[in-house]
Amino acid sequence: MKAVFEELYEKYHQDLYQFIFYMVKDKEVCEDLIQEVYIKVLRSYDSFKGDSSEKTWLFSIARHVTIDFFRSLKRKRNRIAGYFDWNENDRYLSDQKPLPDEIAEQNEKIKRMYFYLDKCTPEQKSVLILRYIQSFSIQETAEILGFSISKVKTTQHRGLKRLKKWMIEANQKGGDGS
Repeated sequence: MKAVFEELYEKYHQDLYQFIFYMVKDKEVCEDLIQEVYIKVLRSYDSFKGDSSEKTWLFSIARHVTIDFFRSLKRKRNRIAGYFDWNENDRYLSDQKPLPDEIAEQNEKIKRMYFYLDKCTPEQKSVLILRYIQSFSIQETAEILGFSISKVKTTQHRGLKRLKKWMIEANQKGGDGS
């Protein structure tokens, strides 16, 4: 099992890390989630049937771990929300974190694209990251997300359309839209 795990790690670690990082935008959280993915892989590798590629299977696990993280985060926020009057404390709700270092070093157009990617629906964001950042095929993306091929195509089309619209509007205004 050690050899199998090392092979999976060597082949896919960087792509898995990038996928989760683009979703959570926090290095420490990403590292924790990657560990959780590998724990699930080790526990369930014997049950992997080979119905899809190993890469697709790994990314599916990564997607579910990330979704579970966001769900638990939402539950925590809902529990905490009862302690505060958010109408008086709206400033605490907005995310003040800067974009990741890698993105900040890129040109202005790329930074804007990532800014608008965050405004897409979670489904659109997942599809666009898998298709254009991780370079998965439509078929692989469908398998990872549990979507039909037509849903991937539709979601991709709508996401790209939204990104293009926002970027054109920002160019016309002469600003970054943020």
